[in-house]
Amino acid sequence: MRKYLFAIVGLLYFSFPALAQHPTYYDQKEKQWKSMENGPWDFAPDWYYYLLYKKYSGGETYWKWGFLKSGWRVRFKESKSNVKRIMPTRITAEETQRQKMKEAEQERVKMEELYKEEVARAADRNVDLVYPSFKADFDRMQKSIADGLLFCMQRSKGKLKFQVDELTRQNELICEDIAYIHRTGVGYELENAKRQKAYQQYKKRMEEMVSRVVHLVGMAQNYYKR
Repeated sequence: MRKYLFAIVGLLYFSFPALAQHPTYYDQKEKQWKSMENGPWDFAPDWYYYLLYKKYSGGETYWKWGFLKSGWRVRFKESKSNVKRIMPTRITAEETQRQKMKEAEQERVKMEELYKEEVARAADRNVDLVYPSFKADFDRMQKSIADGLLFCMQRSKGKLKFQVDELTRQNELICEDIAYIHRTGVGYELENAKRQKAYQQYKKRMEEMVSRVVHLVGMAQNYYKR
């Protein structure tokens, strides 16, 4: 009798580790986990969850026809459950994170474009590309103004000094403004498009100055004879 008893105890002893190490598959738990994540909303055993966890599972009964297999069945609806899936919350969080990253990337691209634009504008301000196209006209008109005013002083023998001094002062202001626009470097930042517009305005003012000097030359010729 003892031999049989020892044999049974030995078999049980050696069988327990094998059972403990054998992987166990829980189909019912898998359904529950999938329901709470992103799988189909289903639980098992169905009648167990319907009777004991109806509010949790959202279980309801319905009649199913199937000839000899007709009868009441249990189905589960998430809309009737007092809990919700975890996955929608995760999806919302992930989508929010993606939107934040997208906005951050858009902001980075925008700042990079602004930086490149500012660098280009700074380079544009540091070189006056417009003045050479106006320089010849400015030099030609300045020579006409200087020659005309000198003629008036000589022809009138200094009697037109007041008019000559006034025109000279106004002409010097125009030349100083043009020189200021032509300057580059710190404190003289001006884009070439604005320089061009300013040069066009001062060119018009210089042409008016030439016209006034020509008028004064004509008056000197008529009123002051040699």
